[in-house]
Amino acid sequence: MYRLLAEAPSGKLWGIPRGGQIIAGLTGRAVDTPDEADSLVDDVCDTGATRARYQALYRKPVWTLVTKQPGDGWLVFPWEQGDPTADMVSTVVRQLQWLGEDPTREGLRDTPRRVLHAWRDLTRGYQENPEALLDVRFSVPCDQMVVVRRVPYASLCEHHLLPFQGHATVGYIPSGGRVVGLSKLARLVHCFARRLQIQERLTQEIATAVMTHLNPLGVGVVLTGDHTCMRLRGVQSPGELSTSCLLGVLRDNPVARGEFFSLAHGPERT
Repeated sequence: MYRLLAEAPSGKLWGIPRGGQIIAGLTGRAVDTPDEADSLVDDVCDTGATRARYQALYRKPVWTLVTKQPGDGWLVFPWEQGDPTADMVSTVVRQLQWLGEDPTREGLRDTPRRVLHAWRDLTRGYQENPEALLDVRFSVPCDQMVVVRRVPYASLCEHHLLPFQGHATVGYIPSGGRVVGLSKLARLVHCFARRLQIQERLTQEIATAVMTHLNPLGVGVVLTGDHTCMRLRGVQSPGELSTSCLLGVLRDNPVARGEFFSLAHGPERT
């Protein structure tokens, strides 16, 4: 639930660009510089980072019209209705300026909107429903292990917003003679990969979804990943991360577990 500021602070106000400037202007007590103000105001407090930065910089209280709580969705103010992406475009422009670039030069003129389109595509998994992806099943007298190997995936590391990519292997033992189309397992991998992730959680989410929506006897998922946050920054060294998640009989039965890993790590195609 959003928390709304009940009463505007007294005294002269300076608005933090850009949303805070609108709030300060609506009170009729806006001033041109922070030094003239008794308080600073902003439109929304999300993580609290902006508030903390301006409080430390000017040693004055910072008020926000709206404070977001965990789980609250994207907030659009009435004065933003004309173009809901305008603030996001401005953010990319400011990032380019922070790098020392000129966002108006030919090569960068369209970059902010291209970035937004790319981000929408890279995070489209938030708009997909894992249950719906696994809803179409077929009646087949199968009680043996089904394994789809080396499904390519790409994701974004939630710590640095840098890409990581690799392959996913998904296996399960059907129950009740019901199997799902193999393409659906690949789509499930992409559904969870196209979100901000860490590889360990991505592995668990894929396995849990198969277990929850297909109700098999067991599930096994193995992921390998090459992380550019490790390759391009920090230690700047390549290295492949492997993660696994086993549920049901694939976790509890050594024979089933061994069969899954044998199929998952079988001979490479030539």
